[in-house]
Amino acid sequence: MKPSDHPDHSKGRPPMALFPRFRSRTVRSLTAAALALPLLAACGSSGDDGDTITFAAVPAESSSTLESTFENVTALLEEETGKKVEFQNASDYAAVIEGMRAGQIDAASFGPFAYVIAKDSGIDMEPAAAPTHDADKAPAYTSLAYVKKGSDIKGLKDLKGKNVCFVDKASTSGYLVPMKGIMDEGLDMEQDMKQILTGGHDASLLSLASGECDAAFAHDTMLKTLEESDQVKPGSLEPAWESEPITEDPIAVNNESLDPELAIQITTVLREKANIPAMVDAGVCSSADDCVLPEEIEYGYKPVDDSDFDSIRDICDATQADACKNVG
Repeated sequence: MKPSDHPDHSKGRPPMALFPRFRSRTVRSLTAAALALPLLAACGSSGDDGDTITFAAVPAESSSTLESTFENVTALLEEETGKKVEFQNASDYAAVIEGMRAGQIDAASFGPFAYVIAKDSGIDMEPAAAPTHDADKAPAYTSLAYVKKGSDIKGLKDLKGKNVCFVDKASTSGYLVPMKGIMDEGLDMEQDMKQILTGGHDASLLSLASGECDAAFAHDTMLKTLEESDQVKPGSLEPAWESEPITEDPIAVNNESLDPELAIQITTVLREKANIPAMVDAGVCSSADDCVLPEEIEYGYKPVDDSDFDSIRDICDATQADACKNVG
């Protein structure tokens, strides 16, 4: 998820499991995944060492500190299970998917769409939990179309004839959810606009700010992140459209590589103890202010299950997007 990115995901609305934020993430071709396997294999897995849990994650944008943001989560898992947790900072979701399939990864943080691709391709895995900023709200975020302040684009129907920045064709909030919204307005993604694929949520908004496109899609907390890091002038970009809530990025557990009892234990720990109050009580974090979680999550993780991602499957049925051909 994108805590630092995800302010109030639910916006007071009932949560819906739509597609990815894909907080937006990328699933490459199986060829790319195969190329990534040697790297993961070299790192080992619990299949090689029963005392080690291999945990993988993919950054939402370019990040050199991903491992440190998951440090408290992995420390919690080590304390609760008595196992060593080996963290893998994967380059893309294809590597994670194929690593799970090969039994080289025991648990991983996925984008919603990447999770569906992996699950529906036959991997015996289950989502354990997903992040939220509020203990009383379901794990969710949204996709937004941004424009420059004062733009004449007021909604998706106004994208006709425009240059539009997207993240990646396998990104939930950066492509698939917008695709469904655009189709619902009667527009054709290929014929009615020029698509510019930027490869990241940050790159999508930076391309908009530089004038490369007239509108850009990104997950709901990306603009805040860029404004706070002085990469985008505050107030220079504004939303023109927002999707319904999308179930947040799940951490999934690999039932094939893990002993059944350990898989259940990891799932329980993530659902019940991977939150700031519980980690402070357990001594994993010294204080709430110092309890860092991925993407600046303000509360922690809450339970999710496979049915929470059915709306992603529904989007694939409705759009017949190329990236969805790996689903099912």
